[in-house]
Amino acid sequence: MSFLEIDNVNVGFGPVGSRTEVLENINLSVKEKEFVAVIGFSGSGKSTLMNLLAGLQLPDQGEVRINGEVKSKPGPDRGIMFQNYSLLPWLSVFENIELAVKAVFPKMSKSELEEHIMRYIGMVKLTPARDKKPHELSGGMRQRVSLARTLSLKPEVLLLDEPLSALDALTRSELQDEILKIWDEDKRTVVMITNDVDEAVLMADRIIPLTMSPAATLSDDFVVNMPRPRDRHTLNDHPEFMRLKSEITSYMMGINQESKEGTKDKLVPMPKVTPKDFDPPSAAPKFSHLQEKSMSPTSGS
Repeated sequence: MSFLEIDNVNVGFGPVGSRTEVLENINLSVKEKEFVAVIGFSGSGKSTLMNLLAGLQLPDQGEVRINGEVKSKPGPDRGIMFQNYSLLPWLSVFENIELAVKAVFPKMSKSELEEHIMRYIGMVKLTPARDKKPHELSGGMRQRVSLARTLSLKPEVLLLDEPLSALDALTRSELQDEILKIWDEDKRTVVMITNDVDEAVLMADRIIPLTMSPAATLSDDFVVNMPRPRDRHTLNDHPEFMRLKSEITSYMMGINQESKEGTKDKLVPMPKVTPKDFDPPSAAPKFSHLQEKSMSPTSGS
């Protein structure tokens, strides 16, 4: 049974005469505690799709529902991790999480609040850094804080908007494993946006391609029939991993090629522009008599 649904959603921008359709006829159905990855190229509308799920963007047509209830604004039932860390630089690790937890759980006692926050700080292995400010942390540590803050709100749906894309490969791999471990222990419904096929196959139950914009839409899904937990060290020897990686990569390259061919006739030739002749002055301008006098070494001051 569907827990999270997007039903016939369209989103566009601009006035009627020159409107651009970003997403068209988007339909998505996610089961409770399912991990779904939406994969697409940059500029295809992935962040717009994530904003729809988070309630930060309203559809021009259609509905977003959670457990049958229409969602038209942000709420603590959906926790989102963005590409940037979104941390307040003057607050410590503990204080950044505390600010969010107090807003969602205002009736927590002081002891309950500290125990709750420290549980999630420990979950992302940042207990020794609880009093450090963001500028004292590495990029990976900052993203761990962002993850702990999002999880501490206990959302029903976890939205991951390419949160690891800015990290180096080793840190990204480490955080992928941490997210999977946390998800396995404290399962939530997850929708992840990514442009990395390996990441999608490693982490998700289903992978859904997003076609190229304008008027991007969701294609048929790829089901990941691989048991959990998945060991990244043996993935390249797993026939299902290699099959999915090959098929998804081929499919994405195919829609990219179709998009390029479809825009050939839409290219507008640029007018031939010739720069105006520019004649530099033949000599530097001379100083005036007064300027020369004021700069003379014999002049008084």
